[in-house]
Amino acid sequence: MEPLIRLSAVTRHPPTARHPIVRDMHLDLYPAEVLVLLGPSGSGKTTTLRLIAGLELPESGDITIRGVRAGRTMPPEARRVGMVFQDYALFPHMTVLENVRFALHATPKAQQVALATAAIDQVGLAGLEQRLPHQLSGGQQQRVAIARALAPQPSVILLDEPFSNLDTAIRDRIRAELRAILRGTNTAAIIVTHDQSEALAIADRIALLHEGILHQIGTPEALYSQPLTRFAACFMGPADFLPIDAQANTALGRVVPDAQMPPITARMHVMIRHDDVAITMGGPATNAVITDRLYEGPQYRYQCMLDDGTAIQCRSNHETKYDIGQRVALSYAAHHPLVCFADEDACGMVTPVSAATL
Repeated sequence: MEPLIRLSAVTRHPPTARHPIVRDMHLDLYPAEVLVLLGPSGSGKTTTLRLIAGLELPESGDITIRGVRAGRTMPPEARRVGMVFQDYALFPHMTVLENVRFALHATPKAQQVALATAAIDQVGLAGLEQRLPHQLSGGQQQRVAIARALAPQPSVILLDEPFSNLDTAIRDRIRAELRAILRGTNTAAIIVTHDQSEALAIADRIALLHEGILHQIGTPEALYSQPLTRFAACFMGPADFLPIDAQANTALGRVVPDAQMPPITARMHVMIRHDDVAITMGGPATNAVITDRLYEGPQYRYQCMLDDGTAIQCRSNHETKYDIGQRVALSYAAHHPLVCFADEDACGMVTPVSAATL
């Protein structure tokens, strides 16, 4: 399948910047795909979006849109990509219909109202065509901005932090609505966010950026469970790292390295997520003490100190509560391979013995 958009060795390094904002970026977007650009502030996410839209130009590299090289000469309007800005950029003196119709200035006037009305209906705002932006909720304003991007019927829309201005209570609902709109219109999208839970929920693939460099790209499951770098491991969710000895023992038990693992050295650690650890009451098998407890509603999250001095986090359901200072037994709950790191980079996978022998 040919990509709709391809970035090849794209670099953006303005004269005023000490380091490149985007460095040697290689990225593809495929038809009907939702690709999320994820990373901390200053990682180059929004600049990458603006480069694709033609609002900024790269110093080197190529951007290809539907097989046509954009280069430095193709203006934004010729790229036929819709753009939804972080603040929505609605005209306050224009109605919903007028805001959406504004995106159709290149379309024959006889078709503009019909296309704008169809886009408004697609985002679930039928009947609100004559309202002004200040008469709408934040979620409705966002949908107007999406309708305006969809009205010219582009094959791709670009969204910069589309959920950041929404209350937490409605963010999940609006996110699901956006996903349904994109699927219903068969529209590909590139979405910028710094929120890993948001990326995991909406993406087909995630491109993780840091300091202008693409660290990893893949499915949400791959980035969460099989990160390639320590940065990726920690950014995608809480992670702890257990030392592993030459006999493949860790403080939670023995593990079995896969065939691709190099010989184990003192530099290696096993990555575990909270749900990879089981916690039970004390007894002869105790190997940790609880140093802190956080109530999260459906569950408790515990900070523990293993007997070897390693800090580790785990969870229990809300019906089981352990006390701070209580000794407990921690063991592997994982029934899947775990990533092993040598310094900053992944070097292979290991499987807890209890899971490996099932």
